[in-house]
Amino acid sequence: MSAVLLAAAGLAAPVAVAPLAHADTLICDQYGSTTIGGRYVVMNNRWGSSAQQCINVTGSGFRIQTQQGSTSGGAPLSYPAVYLGCHYSNCSPGSPLPRQLSRIGSAPSSISYNYVGNSVFDASYDIWMDPTAKTNGVNQMELMIWFNHTGNVQPVGGRVGTTSIGGRNWDVWQGNNGGNDVLSYVAQSTISGWSFNVMDFVNDVDNRTRVDRSWYLTSIQAGFEPWSGGVGLAVNSFYAGVN
Repeated sequence: MSAVLLAAAGLAAPVAVAPLAHADTLICDQYGSTTIGGRYVVMNNRWGSSAQQCINVTGSGFRIQTQQGSTSGGAPLSYPAVYLGCHYSNCSPGSPLPRQLSRIGSAPSSISYNYVGNSVFDASYDIWMDPTAKTNGVNQMELMIWFNHTGNVQPVGGRVGTTSIGGRNWDVWQGNNGGNDVLSYVAQSTISGWSFNVMDFVNDVDNRTRVDRSWYLTSIQAGFEPWSGGVGLAVNSFYAGVN
């Protein structure tokens, strides 16, 4: 077992779609999901563990209510998240994604997170890109934006430098998890809430990797990768759009 804990949300298995639900809906099914606001999908996505995880879905986000799994190394237990776009053929209502990068002027997004102690996790956006307008399976490029992390966890690959994006400073990590390339931006100080342009990060990925403007943005996701604990972690609110 590696002493380094690797984030690997990209290995998530297909999502099973649950019926449409109203706010304050409890989801315990491994790949259960629902929609909120007529615009986003919220998914439980417990891909890395057989232990129970339940999320309470609200009108604007979700909260981890039960987390019975724990691991001290390797991949995280899950990636409960809310997203705009398509994930394993489960597309958000009226999704504007996939869309070719050359046809996107801006992609504004905002988030409000709630953090808890006595847990090992990262709080991260997971933004997917592919050379094709792919709506199922794993995309070739995963862009992760880490707003916070606790314990001895770090992104896939190795640290390749630092950068400033959106007026904030980031450590940049680059690697491959065996299924896709990963470029991660780790905030040098904890961020609980922020409004920003996703394309600012996408453009930096474009400068560093084989991604170019002919590729497609397929989803904008925000959630948590827990390794242990995590009850009370929440996305209080989320917005994502494509112009």
